[in-house]
Amino acid sequence: MQPCYNFSVKVSELGEFGLIDLLAKMAGGGDERLLIGIGDDAAAWRGDDSIQLASVDSFIEGVHFTPETTPWPDVGGKALAVNLSDIAAMGGIPRYALVALSLPDDTEVEDVAALYNGMLNLAKQYGLTIVGGDISRAPMVAISITILGSSPAQKILTRSSARPGETVAVTGKLGAAAAGMELLKSQRRLDPEADTRLKNAFLHPTPRIAEGLLLVEQGVKTAIDISDGLVADLSQIVKASQVGAHIEVERVPVEPAVKTAFSERALELALSGGEDYELLFTASAEVIDKVKKAASCPITPIGEIVAGKGVSLVDKAGNPFKLKKAGWEHFDQR
Repeated sequence: MQPCYNFSVKVSELGEFGLIDLLAKMAGGGDERLLIGIGDDAAAWRGDDSIQLASVDSFIEGVHFTPETTPWPDVGGKALAVNLSDIAAMGGIPRYALVALSLPDDTEVEDVAALYNGMLNLAKQYGLTIVGGDISRAPMVAISITILGSSPAQKILTRSSARPGETVAVTGKLGAAAAGMELLKSQRRLDPEADTRLKNAFLHPTPRIAEGLLLVEQGVKTAIDISDGLVADLSQIVKASQVGAHIEVERVPVEPAVKTAFSERALELALSGGEDYELLFTASAEVIDKVKKAASCPITPIGEIVAGKGVSLVDKAGNPFKLKKAGWEHFDQR
């Protein structure tokens, strides 16, 4: 019997994640070698001697960047970085990339070269080779990158393995990228060190490739990268794992420069600002301790996985903490 789908709504009514769920149901997953299909940071399937990974992301003028606030080398570098972060969230090693460029016909070749050099410089840092792509005409600049990677360890991180009793933890500090974006848009100035730190966090995210590999090595099974916001992305984990999460907001590691410059909103930026591209993961307390000892970046426990549904936030007194918005979602018109 053919499945029945409701197509009589607009994407703005269905929402980004509702649309993803619909397309995942339509696509199915009949390949016996397929491990992870639509709905995680990357697809995964069994190769001959390793798990193969593939992810795709788009970077569109007017949605993800504007040339007025983001120099062309940074556009290229960030477009690649967000794709690399998806491979990091699976605990994999990036290998190859395919880059599709859509450009207005009056685009300066010098700008395209600068954009591409931004990608090439970052690719070199991570041992990645750009092996092909496509070029087409469009009314605005749009970049679509497909990353191919692998996990020689035959183990990967997924969104669907969290279990009640596990600790929720995060790499690094949060809120800097969202704060940096606000600074770029508003032309507000801070002291030079803080100004540079926050703007760089937005323009030059660091994919946590080494940390993703470390998580796999230490026995972590569940992770996601923080692209849409800590609460929004944790919501993806609890939904996929059919569990709930309890987060103590005072334990969330906020970037110090954000606390100084955005004191009243610092926690909000850390919880829902997004684009930090840190790794959010769950594991037993013992495994988290092992990760903390082995990692070269801060690892901060912020809560626990519980039976139930959704993400609950509490302050240090145990009172519910209200957040205006969980994070970024395409087609969200609120």
